Amino acid sequence: MRPTHLKSGQTLELNCLIEQADKAATPFFEVPFELPEGVTRLDVNFSYAKADDCILDIGILDSSATGYPTRSGFRGWSGSARNNFFIGTDAATPGYIAGTMPGGIWTLLFGLYRVPLQGVKVTLKFRADATPRAAFAAPKPVPARRDAPGWYRGDLHCHTHHSDAKGSPGLLHETALGLELDFLAVTDHNTTSQWQYFGPNSTPDLIFVPGMEVTTYRGHANLFGLKDWIDFRLGGSHDLDELVAEARRQGALLSVNHDKEPLPWDYDYPDMDCMEVYHGHWLTGNDRILTTYDRLLGEGRRISLIGGSDYHQPAKPGPLRPFGLGTPTTVLWLSHLDADAIVDGLRSGCGFVTESPTGPHLSITVDDRPMGSVLYDDGDIDIRAAVNGAAGDRLVLTSEQGPVAEMIISSDHWLKTITLPAPSSFLRAEIVADRSRARLIAELVDWYSDNPALHRGQQSLKSTPPIRRALSNPIYFEAG
Repeated sequence: MRPTHLKSGQTLELNCLIEQADKAATPFFEVPFELPEGVTRLDVNFSYAKADDCILDIGILDSSATGYPTRSGFRGWSGSARNNFFIGTDAATPGYIAGTMPGGIWTLLFGLYRVPLQGVKVTLKFRADATPRAAFAAPKPVPARRDAPGWYRGDLHCHTHHSDAKGSPGLLHETALGLELDFLAVTDHNTTSQWQYFGPNSTPDLIFVPGMEVTTYRGHANLFGLKDWIDFRLGGSHDLDELVAEARRQGALLSVNHDKEPLPWDYDYPDMDCMEVYHGHWLTGNDRILTTYDRLLGEGRRISLIGGSDYHQPAKPGPLRPFGLGTPTTVLWLSHLDADAIVDGLRSGCGFVTESPTGPHLSITVDDRPMGSVLYDDGDIDIRAAVNGAAGDRLVLTSEQGPVAEMIISSDHWLKTITLPAPSSFLRAEIVADRSRARLIAELVDWYSDNPALHRGQQSLKSTPPIRRALSNPIYFEAG
């Protein structure tokens, strides 16, 4: 498509037809246009016949952007949550980036999520304005820190109105403080505009970790600890190396998200640092992810196990259990608490995931070495498990061979040492609901009585699989 020239002070209307052949060729449909010098605000509106089989996402790149991967030029993304947005030198719609507006060829980017057989007709309206406006100054991040070693709890996957949630960053902040979480990664889809709020609002009570969810039509992945926006425009598995390389360049971690229906990972598995094995409530298909994770560990991969609620903050506060922020919660042992320490803790894997901010504690050591360690041992090993808050439930130890030991947790403050032959690849622990099973299912039944629309991916409550309340990170093994 040839670029259309915009004139300041005028509204330009364009019509385009997006067909299935376009979707087959690329995940994105580009509409280039020329923005004149001196523009201080751009307004974009688009309309189409949205339906279950017809859903388009939208974003925009300025004239400094290049082909994939670009490190500059990103000006915003709102997915299918909005039909209009603006960008100005002084302000922008949530999800979009205010600032200098260079002249030249900009690109409106349609994400082709669902395109019907007959195609989709889209009407676009652009308006460029040159009224003098102030220059936007991005607030600087605050290096908040808590100087005490300990177990710290947080949620690594949540959203605000900077992507497809209704609630503001401030409301999500309040929600997290109410749960007494220690850290939060706010991973809005394909954008980092949320960090205009979260960067300067970290405190020792609640540390925010820079995050972003790379959202494609073949899978989602989170980035933690990034310094700048990272290009999400993957064309296929061949682009994964570029994504990993850019994450490494920025010192960020890459984590594959919710590898289960309805949004499984459909690329090759990249050289990832973490994997979101516990996503939302356990009874939303997490067994599949755990099976894949164990297979990858058995193949020799070393991947930190993490969790995330994928909580989308509503416009108003509401009940959180059994679905909500901190369901599940990732728990890390850290020498101190700040954003860099959290990223390092995720990388090292010294932690576990539990069902909620008040869920059971689960940690293991092998021969006095913590979770995430690599042991060179082919003899017997001493496994020490520490569990709190799960009396009557069951501890299961799992290796590449499957479950290798099971025992009932006899008290709410339980320590146990078990001697076993060293596995070949890994050993991890989990808490399976036995005594608590009926209560946990009853919580879901009660929740659904007030929320009759089934939660996405919910498994049967009549023939439920085992409910994992907590999962430890593995300890890895190599031949001595």
